Amino acid sequence: MYEQYPDRKIVCLDMRSFYASCAAADEGLDVMNTPIAIIGNQEQKGSVVLAASPPLKKEFGVKTGTRLFEIPDHPDIRIIEPKMGFFVDVSMEITRLLSEYVPKEAIHVYSVDESFIDLSGTERLWGPIEETIQRIQDDLLDMFQLPSAMGMGPNMLMSKLALDIEAKKTGFARWTYEDVPKKLWPVSPLREMWGIGPRMEKNLNGMGIFSVGDLANSSLAELESKFGVMGNQLYHHAWGIDLSDLGSSIIEGQVSYGKGQILFRDYRKPEDILAVVLEMTEDVARRAREAGKVGRTVHLGVGYSKDAFGGGFHRSRSMEEGTNDTMKIYNMCVKLLAEHFEELPVRRLSVTLSNLEPEHSIQLSLFDVQKWRNRKLGAAMDQIRSKYGSASLLRAVSYTDAGTARTRAKLIGGHKAE
Repeated sequence: MYEQYPDRKIVCLDMRSFYASCAAADEGLDVMNTPIAIIGNQEQKGSVVLAASPPLKKEFGVKTGTRLFEIPDHPDIRIIEPKMGFFVDVSMEITRLLSEYVPKEAIHVYSVDESFIDLSGTERLWGPIEETIQRIQDDLLDMFQLPSAMGMGPNMLMSKLALDIEAKKTGFARWTYEDVPKKLWPVSPLREMWGIGPRMEKNLNGMGIFSVGDLANSSLAELESKFGVMGNQLYHHAWGIDLSDLGSSIIEGQVSYGKGQILFRDYRKPEDILAVVLEMTEDVARRAREAGKVGRTVHLGVGYSKDAFGGGFHRSRSMEEGTNDTMKIYNMCVKLLAEHFEELPVRRLSVTLSNLEPEHSIQLSLFDVQKWRNRKLGAAMDQIRSKYGSASLLRAVSYTDAGTARTRAKLIGGHKAE
């Protein structure tokens, strides 16, 4: 049944424990033999582990997400703060190395430590694909002292699955369409399948689907009826079928623009919470405008502090017409907070714009002067920030005690640049 589908040589590269590996190389340590924890801020005992070296995970049970105060007081453990600027520089150098093997069009940087590479046709230059992969891994180790894992498949989805399910344990794995029943279908629980989150897993479990094999052998019509386009994709992905081009979104229908933030302290006053929400909304709206998209659904997530025994809420509301106007999105968040906030200390916030469509779908009336004005104002503000930096133009709330934009503008990925 796979004769009609592409059979390319796509590789998904993952730099093992990337932050810890970079820090180890910078400190002259061996990441495979030294227990290393990368901590956002050593001065805050509640800071989480951003990355843990293999020995730290194996010998001390410390993993990503562990709190600083939970790390054992042991002389062998090295605690290092991240240098995000350095990590980004290393990531760019890795991409340059990959470009020595394939043209830049054949490389898709998925994240700071993960990339897709299309090695199709490189046999004439470099010989057998497996030997080329081994050469790349050797180069990464020799040049950067960074261990890696690589999954290979006939498409992006299969290469990613080969990486996550097998190669991260073995260093390299090649999956073909023939491997789907043997290697992919036994995967359970469903959240272990890339692209299936806890909510979707719960929905599928309610349909009696508990493994990828169950999903592959379920009714396509029923999945489409319940989940629409996403149901069609889930079914075909369970068979290892993916027609996406290199660099495009493999999981369509999940595209949204969002921003999440762990606050530096507990926020108790609604006006302080909304100050940060406005800053986050500004970023979400800017990204939507730059992509030429508008969204009809606004999501607000609020997580309460551990002092309030955790919890929180995640609520959404849709509009009749899509928007990428900062204040329209913000005003929707104001309503959601007013309806659901329980006046408990807040430590986490998230704002998301979804249900996207092209910006040109908006009907701009010649008589609606304010809408035209807001659109032009948003574009002008985006251009200024793009040219002079995100902190070059801020709203007044960013200069209050509640604002975080000025501090975060100095960070990379929410952490210290140096």
